[in-house]
Amino acid sequence: MLLEARYFRLTDDVSVPGRWELGVPVDQQGRELDDPWIFKNGVPVHLHGRLRVPIKLHSKPLDFSLAGIGVAPVVHVNVASLLKELAPDDVQLFPVDIDGQPDQFCILNVTRVVKCIDDEASEEVSYWTPEDGRPEKVGLYESVHGMRIDPTKVGAARLFRTWGWTIALIVSEEIKEALECIRASGTKFKEGIHSAERCRGAAQM
Repeated sequence: MLLEARYFRLTDDVSVPGRWELGVPVDQQGRELDDPWIFKNGVPVHLHGRLRVPIKLHSKPLDFSLAGIGVAPVVHVNVASLLKELAPDDVQLFPVDIDGQPDQFCILNVTRVVKCIDDEASEEVSYWTPEDGRPEKVGLYESVHGMRIDPTKVGAARLFRTWGWTIALIVSEEIKEALECIRASGTKFKEGIHSAERCRGAAQM
């Protein structure tokens, strides 16, 4: 009997009481990045110089946060070390400065993209078309509701973004349990339906 593969969408738990809120990463001169979304595209990035993450709301620090409009994942060094150990080929980690924080934090850039969204099993998907006037997006997802992934297409990936809809950050059950073991604050996991008995199992996100 095959073991059931389980995957989870990792998001920022905005319900944590008294939590901090982080702004768009900036350089040491306070200038925002030209593209605030570069850390969600699932590709390696190259930075010149160390970044700083401003705090929009000074309150309780979290081990995992999504910063600014570009939802850049900001993680405590303990989370960074864990992810580097479990998915060494799929992450970039950029140390950042956060005002008033003695602990070390990093921006997490996930560099693996997996084409595994199950269009038929998802509640609703739509694609960009030539008529939308965005030629660079044609063929990609315009929206995904009730997303489900096909675990049989994931392979050995443990930490990845979904092709065509890279806003979604997916982790394996192993990584989820490891983050829970160290009690990483700010993490929220969304799991759906998994079926090892079906020819094409699906997991809702």
